[in-house]
Amino acid sequence: MLRKLRITLASLFLIGITLLFLDFTGLAHAWLSWMAKLQFLPAVLACNIAVIVLMLGLTFLFGRFYCSVICPAGVLQDLISRLAGKFKKNRFSYSENKVKMRGAFLIVFVVLQLLGFSIIAGLLAPYSTYGRIVQNLLQPVWMWLNNICASIAEHYDSYSFYTVDVWIKSLPVFVLSIVSLLIFTVLAWRNGRTWCNTVCPVGTVLGAVSKYSLFKVTIDSSKCTHCTLCEKNCKASCIDSKTGTIDHSRCVDCFNCIGKCKKGAISFGRAPKKEASASEGQPNTALRAMLTTGAVLAISETVKAQEKTVDGGYAIIEDKKIPERETPVKPAGSISVKRFSQHCTGCQLCVAACPNGVLRPSTKLESLLQPEMSFERGFCRPECTRCSEVCPAGAIQKITREEKTAIRAGHAVWVKQNCLPAKDGVSCGKCAKMCPSGAITMVPMEEGSNVMIPALNSERCI
Repeated sequence: MLRKLRITLASLFLIGITLLFLDFTGLAHAWLSWMAKLQFLPAVLACNIAVIVLMLGLTFLFGRFYCSVICPAGVLQDLISRLAGKFKKNRFSYSENKVKMRGAFLIVFVVLQLLGFSIIAGLLAPYSTYGRIVQNLLQPVWMWLNNICASIAEHYDSYSFYTVDVWIKSLPVFVLSIVSLLIFTVLAWRNGRTWCNTVCPVGTVLGAVSKYSLFKVTIDSSKCTHCTLCEKNCKASCIDSKTGTIDHSRCVDCFNCIGKCKKGAISFGRAPKKEASASEGQPNTALRAMLTTGAVLAISETVKAQEKTVDGGYAIIEDKKIPERETPVKPAGSISVKRFSQHCTGCQLCVAACPNGVLRPSTKLESLLQPEMSFERGFCRPECTRCSEVCPAGAIQKITREEKTAIRAGHAVWVKQNCLPAKDGVSCGKCAKMCPSGAITMVPMEEGSNVMIPALNSERCI
Protein backbone atom coordinates (compact mmCIF):
# COMPACT_ATOMS: atom_id res chain seq x y z
CA MET A 1 0.00 0.00 0.00
CA LEU A 2 2.85 2.43 0.80
CA ARG A 3 4.47 1.72 -2.55
CA LYS A 4 1.19 2.24 -4.44
CA LEU A 5 0.57 5.51 -2.59
CA ARG A 6 4.09 6.71 -3.39
CA ILE A 7 3.71 5.81 -7.10
CA THR A 8 0.32 7.56 -7.30
CA LEU A 9 1.58 10.79 -5.73
CA ALA A 10 4.80 10.74 -7.80
CA SER A 11 2.78 10.23 -11.00
CA LEU A 12 0.52 13.17 -10.19
CA PHE A 13 3.49 15.46 -9.54
CA LEU A 14 5.34 14.31 -12.67
CA ILE A 15 2.30 14.81 -14.90
CA GLY A 16 1.45 18.17 -13.32
CA ILE A 17 4.97 19.62 -13.59
CA THR A 18 5.35 18.28 -17.12
CA LEU A 19 2.11 20.02 -18.12
CA LEU A 20 3.47 23.27 -16.70
CA PHE A 21 6.36 23.14 -19.16
CA LEU A 22 4.26 21.90 -22.09
CA ASP A 23 1.34 24.31 -21.74
CA PHE A 24 1.49 27.49 -23.80
CA THR A 25 -2.08 28.65 -23.11
CA GLY A 26 -1.72 29.46 -19.41
CA LEU A 27 -4.49 27.07 -18.37
CA ALA A 28 -2.19 24.62 -16.57
CA HIS A 29 -0.42 27.39 -14.69
CA ALA A 30 -3.70 28.63 -13.23
CA TRP A 31 -4.20 25.29 -11.50
CA LEU A 32 -0.77 23.69 -11.09
CA SER A 33 1.74 26.49 -10.49
CA TRP A 34 1.96 25.50 -6.79
CA MET A 35 3.78 22.32 -7.83
CA ALA A 36 6.68 24.37 -9.20
CA LYS A 37 6.80 26.46 -6.03
CA LEU A 38 7.25 23.28 -3.95
CA GLN A 39 10.60 22.53 -5.62
CA PHE A 40 13.38 22.83 -3.05
CA LEU A 41 16.10 24.86 -4.78
CA PRO A 42 13.74 27.47 -6.31
CA ALA A 43 12.13 27.83 -2.88
CA VAL A 44 15.55 28.45 -1.31
CA LEU A 45 16.47 31.08 -3.92
CA ALA A 46 13.07 32.74 -3.52
CA CYS A 47 13.49 32.67 0.29
CA ASN A 48 10.15 30.88 0.50
CA ILE A 49 10.47 29.99 4.18
CA ALA A 50 7.15 28.13 4.31
CA VAL A 51 8.18 25.70 1.57
CA ILE A 52 11.69 25.24 2.95
CA VAL A 53 10.35 24.44 6.41
CA LEU A 54 7.73 22.11 4.91
CA MET A 55 10.28 20.14 2.86
CA LEU A 56 12.78 19.89 5.71
CA GLY A 57 9.96 18.93 8.08
CA LEU A 58 8.74 16.17 5.76
CA THR A 59 12.31 14.93 5.40
CA PHE A 60 12.84 14.89 9.16
CA LEU A 61 9.61 12.94 9.60
CA PHE A 62 9.61 10.52 6.67
CA GLY A 63 13.03 10.71 5.03
CA ARG A 64 13.59 11.77 1.44
CA PHE A 65 9.90 12.12 0.57
CA TYR A 66 10.76 15.07 -1.68
CA CYS A 67 13.20 13.04 -3.79
CA SER A 68 10.77 10.14 -4.18
CA VAL A 69 7.55 12.05 -4.89
CA ILE A 70 7.93 15.78 -5.57
CA CYS A 71 11.18 16.05 -7.59
CA PRO A 72 10.37 15.41 -11.28
CA ALA A 73 13.98 14.48 -12.11
CA GLY A 74 13.90 11.75 -9.46
CA VAL A 75 10.59 10.35 -10.72
CA LEU A 76 11.93 10.42 -14.29
CA GLN A 77 14.88 8.29 -13.20
CA ASP A 78 12.45 5.88 -11.51
CA LEU A 79 10.57 5.47 -14.80
CA ILE A 80 13.78 4.75 -16.69
CA SER A 81 14.96 2.33 -14.00
CA ARG A 82 11.58 0.59 -14.01
CA LEU A 83 11.79 0.13 -17.76
CA ALA A 84 15.30 -1.33 -17.40
CA GLY A 85 13.94 -3.73 -14.76
CA LYS A 86 11.68 -5.29 -17.41
CA PHE A 87 14.79 -6.64 -19.11
CA LYS A 88 16.81 -7.59 -16.04
CA LYS A 89 15.34 -8.27 -12.62
CA ASN A 90 17.15 -8.24 -9.27
CA ARG A 91 19.90 -6.17 -10.86
CA PHE A 92 21.04 -3.89 -8.01
CA SER A 93 23.67 -4.44 -5.35
CA TYR A 94 24.85 -2.57 -2.28
CA SER A 95 27.52 0.08 -2.78
CA GLU A 96 29.39 2.16 -0.24
CA ASN A 97 28.22 5.70 0.41
CA LYS A 98 30.45 8.02 -1.60
CA VAL A 99 30.54 10.73 1.04
CA LYS A 100 33.55 12.59 -0.36
CA MET A 101 32.17 12.66 -3.89
CA ARG A 102 28.75 13.85 -2.72
CA GLY A 103 30.37 16.51 -0.55
CA ALA A 104 32.58 17.64 -3.42
CA PHE A 105 29.63 18.12 -5.79
CA LEU A 106 27.75 20.00 -3.07
CA ILE A 107 30.66 22.31 -2.33
CA VAL A 108 31.26 22.94 -6.04
CA PHE A 109 27.59 23.77 -6.51
CA VAL A 110 27.54 26.30 -3.65
CA VAL A 111 30.86 27.88 -4.62
CA LEU A 112 29.74 28.30 -8.23
CA GLN A 113 26.58 30.02 -7.06
CA LEU A 114 28.52 32.31 -4.76
CA LEU A 115 31.03 33.23 -7.46
CA GLY A 116 28.32 33.89 -10.02
CA PHE A 117 28.83 30.83 -12.25
CA SER A 118 25.15 29.94 -12.06
CA ILE A 119 25.28 28.41 -15.54
CA ILE A 120 27.37 25.44 -14.43
CA ALA A 121 25.54 25.21 -11.12
CA GLY A 122 22.25 25.08 -13.03
CA LEU A 123 23.39 21.89 -14.75
CA LEU A 124 23.37 20.12 -11.36
CA ALA A 125 19.97 21.41 -10.20
CA PRO A 126 17.43 18.56 -10.62
CA TYR A 127 14.21 20.54 -11.16
CA SER A 128 15.84 22.96 -13.61
CA THR A 129 17.44 20.12 -15.56
CA TYR A 130 14.10 18.35 -15.92
CA GLY A 131 12.43 21.61 -16.97
CA ARG A 132 14.97 22.20 -19.73
CA ILE A 133 14.50 18.64 -21.01
CA VAL A 134 10.72 19.03 -21.25
CA GLN A 135 10.74 22.58 -22.59
CA ASN A 136 13.34 21.94 -25.30
CA LEU A 137 12.59 18.35 -26.31
CA LEU A 138 8.93 17.68 -25.54
CA GLN A 139 7.22 21.05 -25.92
CA PRO A 140 7.98 21.32 -29.68
CA VAL A 141 6.38 17.89 -30.18
CA TRP A 142 3.40 18.95 -28.06
CA MET A 143 2.97 22.15 -30.09
CA TRP A 144 3.31 20.24 -33.36
CA LEU A 145 0.51 17.90 -32.30
CA ASN A 146 -1.56 20.95 -31.33
CA ASN A 147 -1.09 22.39 -34.82
CA ILE A 148 -2.30 19.12 -36.34
CA CYS A 149 -5.41 19.28 -34.16
CA ALA A 150 -5.89 22.94 -35.17
CA SER A 151 -5.75 22.04 -38.87
CA ILE A 152 -8.27 19.23 -38.43
CA ALA A 153 -10.59 21.42 -36.35
CA GLU A 154 -10.39 24.26 -38.86
CA HIS A 155 -11.46 21.85 -41.62
CA TYR A 156 -14.69 21.34 -39.68
CA ASP A 157 -15.12 25.09 -38.98
CA SER A 158 -14.06 24.71 -35.36
CA TYR A 159 -11.51 26.96 -33.70
CA SER A 160 -11.06 25.14 -30.41
CA PHE A 161 -7.32 25.05 -31.21
CA TYR A 162 -5.02 27.67 -32.69
CA THR A 163 -1.72 27.17 -34.48
CA VAL A 164 1.55 28.24 -32.87
CA ASP A 165 5.09 28.57 -34.17
CA VAL A 166 7.32 25.55 -33.54
CA TRP A 167 11.00 26.40 -33.46
CA ILE A 168 14.21 25.69 -31.56
CA LYS A 169 14.67 28.66 -29.25
CA SER A 170 18.34 27.97 -28.50
CA LEU A 171 20.48 25.36 -30.23
CA PRO A 172 23.15 25.14 -27.47
CA VAL A 173 20.50 24.65 -24.77
CA PHE A 174 18.72 22.13 -27.01
CA VAL A 175 21.95 20.12 -27.25
CA LEU A 176 22.52 20.40 -23.49
CA SER A 177 19.01 19.09 -22.88
CA ILE A 178 19.72 16.03 -25.03
CA VAL A 179 22.99 15.42 -23.16
CA SER A 180 21.23 15.75 -19.78
CA LEU A 181 18.55 13.27 -20.82
CA LEU A 182 21.20 10.81 -22.03
CA ILE A 183 23.10 11.08 -18.74
CA PHE A 184 19.91 10.51 -16.75
CA THR A 185 19.02 7.54 -18.94
CA VAL A 186 22.40 5.84 -18.76
CA LEU A 187 22.80 6.27 -14.99
CA ALA A 188 19.22 5.28 -14.15
CA TRP A 189 19.26 2.33 -16.57
CA ARG A 190 22.40 0.92 -15.02
CA ASN A 191 22.17 1.82 -11.34
CA GLY A 192 18.85 3.49 -10.53
CA ARG A 193 19.33 6.58 -8.35
CA THR A 194 23.04 7.12 -8.99
CA TRP A 195 22.54 10.78 -9.93
CA CYS A 196 20.45 11.51 -6.83
CA ASN A 197 22.91 9.89 -4.44
CA THR A 198 26.14 11.09 -6.02
CA VAL A 199 25.70 14.32 -7.99
CA CYS A 200 22.47 16.05 -6.93
CA PRO A 201 23.13 18.81 -4.33
CA VAL A 202 19.51 18.75 -3.14
CA GLY A 203 19.76 14.99 -2.55
CA THR A 204 22.90 15.48 -0.48
CA VAL A 205 21.33 18.16 1.73
CA LEU A 206 18.11 16.23 2.29
CA GLY A 207 20.08 13.01 2.73
CA ALA A 208 21.92 14.56 5.67
CA VAL A 209 18.57 15.37 7.30
CA SER A 210 16.96 12.02 6.48
CA LYS A 211 19.61 10.16 8.52
CA TYR A 212 17.79 11.44 11.58
CA SER A 213 14.21 11.05 10.34
CA LEU A 214 11.64 9.77 12.81
CA PHE A 215 10.09 7.21 10.48
CA LYS A 216 12.37 4.92 8.48
CA VAL A 217 12.52 1.65 6.60
CA THR A 218 14.03 -0.85 9.05
CA ILE A 219 15.07 -4.50 8.94
CA ASP A 220 14.09 -6.92 11.70
CA SER A 221 17.22 -9.05 12.18
CA SER A 222 15.23 -11.81 13.88
CA LYS A 223 13.18 -12.38 10.73
CA CYS A 224 15.80 -11.63 8.08
CA THR A 225 17.23 -14.69 6.26
CA HIS A 226 19.78 -12.66 4.25
CA CYS A 227 18.20 -13.73 0.97
CA THR A 228 19.45 -10.46 -0.63
CA LEU A 229 16.13 -9.78 -2.42
CA CYS A 230 15.83 -6.39 -0.73
CA GLU A 231 19.37 -5.45 -1.73
CA LYS A 232 18.88 -6.56 -5.33
CA ASN A 233 15.75 -4.44 -5.68
CA CYS A 234 17.01 -1.30 -3.94
CA LYS A 235 17.48 1.31 -6.67
CA ALA A 236 19.38 3.53 -4.21
CA SER A 237 21.90 0.71 -3.52
CA CYS A 238 21.68 1.55 0.17
CA ILE A 239 20.70 -1.84 1.68
CA ASP A 240 23.47 -4.14 2.90
CA SER A 241 21.78 -7.51 3.27
CA LYS A 242 24.88 -9.07 4.83
CA THR A 243 24.78 -6.81 7.86
CA GLY A 244 21.05 -6.06 7.69
CA THR A 245 21.57 -2.30 7.67
CA ILE A 246 20.23 0.58 5.58
CA ASP A 247 22.01 3.82 4.75
CA HIS A 248 19.15 6.26 5.29
CA SER A 249 21.04 9.19 3.81
CA ARG A 250 20.55 7.52 0.42
CA CYS A 251 17.18 5.79 0.94
CA VAL A 252 14.48 7.55 -1.12
CA ASP A 253 11.53 5.70 0.47
CA CYS A 254 10.51 3.85 -2.69
CA PHE A 255 9.33 0.89 -0.52
CA ASN A 256 10.36 -1.65 -3.17
CA CYS A 257 12.22 -3.61 -0.53
CA ILE A 258 9.11 -4.03 1.63
CA GLY A 259 7.18 -5.66 -1.19
CA LYS A 260 10.04 -7.98 -2.12
CA CYS A 261 10.68 -9.31 1.39
CA LYS A 262 8.79 -12.61 1.74
CA LYS A 263 9.54 -12.97 5.45
CA GLY A 264 8.04 -9.66 6.55
CA ALA A 265 11.40 -8.57 7.94
CA ILE A 266 11.26 -5.07 6.44
CA SER A 267 8.82 -2.42 7.58
CA PHE A 268 8.34 1.34 7.61
CA GLY A 269 7.74 2.92 10.98
CA ARG A 270 9.23 4.69 13.97
CA ALA A 271 12.97 4.10 13.91
CA PRO A 272 14.68 2.52 16.95
CA LYS A 273 16.55 4.96 19.15
CA LYS A 274 19.82 3.21 18.44
CA GLU A 275 20.27 1.77 14.99
CA ALA A 276 23.31 0.52 13.15
CA SER A 277 23.99 2.49 10.00
CA ALA A 278 25.87 1.56 6.87
CA SER A 279 27.51 4.96 6.96
CA GLU A 280 28.55 4.74 10.62
CA GLY A 281 32.03 6.06 11.19
CA GLN A 282 31.86 8.38 8.17
CA PRO A 283 31.98 12.17 8.46
CA ASN A 284 28.84 13.80 9.80
CA THR A 285 27.23 15.85 7.03
CA ALA A 286 24.44 17.47 9.05
CA LEU A 287 26.46 20.61 9.84
CA ARG A 288 27.58 20.88 6.25
CA ALA A 289 23.97 20.60 5.10
CA MET A 290 22.88 23.45 7.37
CA LEU A 291 25.80 25.61 6.27
CA THR A 292 24.98 24.87 2.64
CA THR A 293 21.34 25.83 3.06
CA GLY A 294 22.38 29.08 4.73
CA ALA A 295 24.93 29.77 2.04
CA VAL A 296 22.42 29.33 -0.76
CA LEU A 297 20.03 31.67 1.05
CA ALA A 298 22.78 34.28 1.20
CA ILE A 299 24.00 34.06 -2.40
CA SER A 300 26.50 36.78 -3.15
CA GLU A 301 25.55 39.83 -5.17
CA THR A 302 28.69 39.52 -7.29
CA VAL A 303 26.85 37.61 -10.00
CA LYS A 304 27.77 39.02 -13.35
CA ALA A 305 24.81 40.60 -15.16
CA GLN A 306 23.94 38.70 -18.30
CA GLU A 307 23.76 40.49 -21.62
CA LYS A 308 20.55 40.51 -23.59
CA THR A 309 20.05 40.85 -27.30
CA VAL A 310 17.17 42.67 -28.90
CA ASP A 311 16.74 44.24 -32.32
CA GLY A 312 14.32 46.96 -31.22
CA GLY A 313 11.34 45.70 -33.19
CA TYR A 314 9.14 42.76 -33.94
CA ALA A 315 9.33 42.80 -37.75
CA ILE A 316 11.77 40.55 -39.60
CA ILE A 317 14.42 42.96 -40.86
CA GLU A 318 17.34 42.06 -43.06
CA ASP A 319 20.84 42.91 -41.89
CA LYS A 320 19.73 43.41 -38.31
CA LYS A 321 22.27 45.01 -36.04
CA ILE A 322 22.06 43.91 -32.42
CA PRO A 323 22.48 46.93 -30.18
CA GLU A 324 25.20 46.85 -27.57
CA ARG A 325 23.73 47.44 -24.12
CA GLU A 326 25.49 48.38 -20.93
CA THR A 327 22.39 47.28 -19.01
CA PRO A 328 20.31 44.40 -20.43
CA VAL A 329 16.53 44.65 -20.57
CA LYS A 330 14.76 42.32 -18.13
CA PRO A 331 11.11 41.26 -17.86
CA ALA A 332 8.88 43.48 -15.77
CA GLY A 333 9.01 42.16 -12.21
CA SER A 334 12.73 41.34 -12.29
CA ILE A 335 13.46 44.33 -10.00
CA SER A 336 17.14 44.40 -11.06
CA VAL A 337 19.64 42.65 -13.28
CA LYS A 338 21.67 41.37 -10.33
CA ARG A 339 18.67 40.01 -8.50
CA PHE A 340 17.41 38.24 -11.61
CA SER A 341 20.78 36.56 -12.17
CA GLN A 342 21.00 35.55 -8.51
CA HIS A 343 17.61 33.86 -8.35
CA CYS A 344 17.19 32.40 -11.84
CA THR A 345 17.87 28.63 -11.92
CA GLY A 346 17.54 28.35 -15.69
CA CYS A 347 14.51 26.04 -15.51
CA GLN A 348 12.95 27.98 -18.43
CA LEU A 349 9.41 27.72 -17.16
CA CYS A 350 8.97 31.38 -18.11
CA VAL A 351 10.24 30.59 -21.63
CA ALA A 352 7.69 27.81 -21.96
CA ALA A 353 4.89 30.07 -20.69
CA CYS A 354 5.67 33.17 -22.82
CA PRO A 355 2.83 33.40 -25.36
CA ASN A 356 4.58 35.93 -27.60
CA GLY A 357 7.95 34.25 -28.22
CA VAL A 358 9.84 37.06 -26.51
CA LEU A 359 11.66 34.98 -23.90
CA ARG A 360 14.11 32.35 -25.05
CA PRO A 361 17.23 30.66 -23.59
CA SER A 362 20.35 32.71 -24.07
CA THR A 363 22.97 31.43 -26.51
CA LYS A 364 25.79 33.41 -24.91
CA LEU A 365 28.25 31.52 -22.76
CA GLU A 366 28.08 33.95 -19.84
CA SER A 367 24.26 33.72 -19.64
CA LEU A 368 23.62 30.26 -21.08
CA LEU A 369 20.49 28.50 -19.73
CA GLN A 370 18.98 31.73 -18.41
CA PRO A 371 16.20 33.43 -20.42
CA GLU A 372 16.73 36.54 -22.48
CA MET A 373 14.34 38.95 -24.15
CA SER A 374 14.38 39.29 -27.92
CA PHE A 375 11.70 40.68 -30.19
CA GLU A 376 12.22 39.13 -33.62
CA ARG A 377 9.11 36.95 -33.32
CA GLY A 378 6.83 39.06 -31.15
CA PHE A 379 6.62 41.82 -28.59
CA CYS A 380 6.05 41.95 -24.85
CA ARG A 381 2.39 42.86 -24.53
CA PRO A 382 1.52 45.32 -21.73
CA GLU A 383 -1.36 43.16 -20.53
CA CYS A 384 0.72 39.94 -20.33
CA THR A 385 2.21 39.03 -16.94
CA ARG A 386 2.61 35.30 -17.58
CA CYS A 387 6.35 35.07 -16.79
CA SER A 388 5.89 36.74 -13.40
CA GLU A 389 3.07 34.36 -12.52
CA VAL A 390 5.02 31.14 -13.15
CA CYS A 391 8.53 31.87 -11.83
CA PRO A 392 9.07 29.64 -8.74
CA ALA A 393 12.47 31.03 -7.76
CA GLY A 394 11.51 34.68 -7.33
CA ALA A 395 13.69 35.85 -10.22
CA ILE A 396 10.59 37.54 -11.65
CA GLN A 397 8.29 38.90 -8.95
CA LYS A 398 4.57 38.52 -9.51
CA ILE A 399 2.98 41.73 -10.78
CA THR A 400 -0.47 42.84 -11.92
CA ARG A 401 -1.36 44.19 -15.35
CA GLU A 402 -1.70 47.67 -13.89
CA GLU A 403 1.74 47.43 -12.30
CA LYS A 404 3.32 46.29 -15.55
CA THR A 405 2.10 49.35 -17.44
CA ALA A 406 3.86 51.52 -14.85
CA ILE A 407 7.15 49.57 -14.79
CA ARG A 408 9.82 51.09 -16.98
CA ALA A 409 12.05 48.21 -18.04
CA GLY A 410 13.79 50.30 -20.69
CA HIS A 411 12.99 52.56 -23.63
CA ALA A 412 12.85 52.12 -27.39
CA VAL A 413 15.53 53.47 -29.71
CA TRP A 414 14.83 54.69 -33.23
CA VAL A 415 17.06 53.00 -35.81
CA LYS A 416 17.14 55.41 -38.73
CA GLN A 417 18.56 53.06 -41.36
CA ASN A 418 15.69 50.60 -40.78
CA CYS A 419 12.88 53.18 -40.80
CA LEU A 420 10.83 53.20 -44.03
CA PRO A 421 10.02 56.94 -44.06
CA ALA A 422 13.63 57.94 -43.39
CA LYS A 423 15.07 55.33 -45.77
CA ASP A 424 12.61 55.30 -48.68
CA GLY A 425 10.50 58.41 -48.10
CA VAL A 426 7.25 56.44 -47.78
CA SER A 427 4.59 57.04 -45.14
CA CYS A 428 4.24 54.58 -42.27
CA GLY A 429 3.54 55.52 -38.66
CA LYS A 430 2.88 51.94 -37.50
CA CYS A 431 5.02 52.38 -34.40
CA ALA A 432 3.03 55.41 -33.22
CA LYS A 433 -0.26 53.60 -33.77
CA MET A 434 0.88 50.49 -31.89
CA CYS A 435 2.52 52.22 -28.90
CA PRO A 436 0.27 51.57 -25.86
CA SER A 437 1.77 54.36 -23.74
CA GLY A 438 1.65 57.12 -26.35
CA ALA A 439 5.40 57.56 -26.21
CA ILE A 440 5.82 57.86 -30.01
CA THR A 441 4.57 60.74 -32.14
CA MET A 442 5.15 61.41 -35.84
CA VAL A 443 7.01 64.64 -36.68
CA PRO A 444 8.34 66.07 -39.98
CA MET A 445 11.74 64.69 -40.91
CA GLU A 446 12.88 68.15 -41.90
CA GLU A 447 11.32 71.59 -41.70
CA GLY A 448 8.66 71.82 -44.37
CA SER A 449 9.01 68.12 -45.26
CA ASN A 450 5.99 65.87 -45.81
CA VAL A 451 7.96 62.82 -44.65
CA MET A 452 6.94 61.99 -41.08
CA ILE A 453 9.34 60.12 -38.80
CA PRO A 454 8.83 58.88 -35.24
CA ALA A 455 9.92 60.94 -32.25
CA LEU A 456 10.28 59.13 -28.95
CA ASN A 457 9.39 60.45 -25.51
CA SER A 458 11.68 58.18 -23.43
CA GLU A 459 10.02 59.27 -20.18
CA ARG A 460 6.71 57.76 -21.27
CA CYS A 461 8.20 54.67 -22.91
CA ILE A 462 7.89 51.51 -20.79
